[in-house]
Amino acid sequence: MKEYSFNIEKTTRYYTLGELDHSDKILFVLHGYGQLPQFFIRKFQSLVDKGYFVVAPEGPHRFYLEGTSGRVGASWMTKEARLDDIEDNLMYLKKLVESFVKIKEFKKISLLGFSQGGATATRFYEKHHTYFDLCVLWASVFPNDVPFQNLSNYSGFHFVVGMEDPYFTKESIDEYISLYQSYGIKTHTFQGKHNINDELLNQLF
Repeated sequence: MKEYSFNIEKTTRYYTLGELDHSDKILFVLHGYGQLPQFFIRKFQSLVDKGYFVVAPEGPHRFYLEGTSGRVGASWMTKEARLDDIEDNLMYLKKLVESFVKIKEFKKISLLGFSQGGATATRFYEKHHTYFDLCVLWASVFPNDVPFQNLSNYSGFHFVVGMEDPYFTKESIDEYISLYQSYGIKTHTFQGKHNINDELLNQLF
């Protein structure tokens, strides 16, 4: 048996909050595993009043969350054909970001990746950090293929985690914070679980 691959065109979706013509800052937000961007983006409504235009692209893989019907979620990749998906995601995000920065000059361009979306955001930021003034890795850690030491050179990178996040232990949070801070990466915690904390969000943005 032999495996082959070839490229195709694919239709993707993204959702926005705010009015582009009246916004001088733009934030791209990448959702977590099993989420949909039209619901995830609502968590950033408070930033619209601060002049942000928020863009939430959808992970390219949609699936039923339970069984073969009902609620649908999306993801950025699985372990299957992982390297192909990484490259496809990077190309997809590059085209999306460029479609906005080419038509308008923004005072601030930011990127936030939540949970599974954090890995994709980090990979994209490593390759295209010149686009962004700020990148936030929220409720996620560096993917193994991205040396976090590389990102310590960029002052706009932040790590955020909730102290009751079920995907972390108190010990692992302390270890990550200590490690990342040793390389100059800014770290933040909040009293909460695996979600976006609005108070901290507004402090960062």
